[in-house]
Parts: sequence; C-alpha cells; structure tokens
Amino acid sequence: MHILFIGYGKTARRVAKHLFEQGHHLSTISRSAKTDCYAQHYTQNIAQLDLSMLPPIDVVYVLLAPSQTGLEAYQQTYVESIVPIVQALQAHPVQRIIVVSSTRVYGEHAGERIDDESIIQPADAQGQILRNMELLWQDYYPQQSIIVRPTGIYGTSILRLKRLAEQTQSYANIHYTNRIHIDDLARFLAVLADVPDPAVSYIVSNNQPVPMHEILLWLQQQLHLPALTLASTQLTGKQIYATRMRATGFECEHVICFNDYAALLVEHGNAT
Repeated sequence: MHILFIGYGKTARRVAKHLFEQGHHLSTISRSAKTDCYAQHYTQNIAQLDLSMLPPIDVVYVLLAPSQTGLEAYQQTYVESIVPIVQALQAHPVQRIIVVSSTRVYGEHAGERIDDESIIQPADAQGQILRNMELLWQDYYPQQSIIVRPTGIYGTSILRLKRLAEQTQSYANIHYTNRIHIDDLARFLAVLADVPDPAVSYIVSNNQPVPMHEILLWLQQQLHLPALTLASTQLTGKQIYATRMRATGFECEHVICFNDYAALLVEHGNAT
C-alpha cells in the first residue's frame, strides 16, 4: 500500500518505521525537511497542500500538532486544515484515514471512569475544537475515517516531571492521570493501517490510571527529595480505559510507567 503521513513528528516516525518494515511505500508531508530513510518526504504548507505528484494514496495518517499555543493555533491546525487536505485527496483512492485526536474530548474531571462507549462532552475550548475536528473528518470520510484518542504520551523525556517533583511540596488532591508509551501508541497506529473491520474510534491507553501525586512521590524518593504532602482526598481527573483497543487483541509492552521512568532516570544520569 501507499501510505501518506500528514504531519511527521516523533510518533509518526515510529509508525513509519513499523510500516516500512512491513513493505509499504510511504510518503510524508511536514512543515520542515525530514531525512530518514523510511519515506519520500515533501515539505509543504497544509493550507496550500498539493498531492498531485504522488502515486495513488491508499491510507492516510493525520498527526498534526500546533506550532504555537492558544485557541487560534488549535483551530488552524486541527479544523482549518481539513478542507485543504480533503481537496488534495480527492483524486486519490483513500481506503482509510487515521486521525489522531485526544482524550481531551472527554470533559469529566471528578475521577470518573471513561472508556470507548462513554458520551463525549468536552469541558473546555480545546476539547471542543478537537471534537469539531473529529466530526468534520467523519462527515467527509464516513466510511474511511478512524479517530484515535491517546491519553498522555510519554517515553522520550522525564525532565518536565523531574522539575515538577523538585518544585512540589504539597499536592492539592488525588488527581488521576492516564498514559500511553509512545512506542505502544506507534505500534497500535501501525496496526490500524490494515486491521479488519475497524471501529470508528479508539482510545489508546495503558489502562493503568495513576494518581499524579503517586508519580511525584516516587520520583522524589528516587531523587532523594523531600516528600510532598497530600492536601485533600478529593478525586479529580479521569480514569481512562481503552476497551476497543483491548478488544482487537493488541497488548501494550509498557504497562507500568514507573519502570519506564526508572529507565529514563538512568538515561539522564539520575539512577539511585
């Protein structure tokens, strides 16, 4: 198959490696030049996207991320990009289009359980923009589109968490967070290129919700820092489960995030 990536960052490169090893022909569109050997790379502005020089495209991955913060950048990246992409793909026999969104479209924030059957009710403007994007893709490609909603992607750096552990003396409440290792996300995205009878959408998570203060306490112990205190047992966040992903038979290789964080600490020279 000829597979096109629109957006080619850290996750997309990992997906491309899997698909390249399976023998697929790959092309990419991105803002900046890419040089890896997995694909033929094109540098284009999505607003003026031109795919006329490409051979027929069978599968498309859309993995976009704003280059700036703010609602305007969100709207431009996720929503205003859709029409130029759809127009550029009109001449291609697209069988499947895989769009990466986010679990931010689920607005619950009191420790609730969320899975693929949960009602989608965004609670903030960014979540609503992402939901608008999902609905537009499903309108344009009702049979071909697959929406993928990862939880928090980790696995490349621990520096932000280290800084948070160093700066946190008190944590407000029990705030559930949810994670998916970048390599597991990439493997599952690669599976979706030809999985039979795909669902319309998939949450992607390691199915191990963890209170944030427990992660910070663990890091503080590893780094020999003073331990934080928990100010309240009130529940916030959400506990997310990837029920449809699990139903495909896919299994994550990275289930215990503390094991991966320990490896990252060693990589950064902070082994205890």
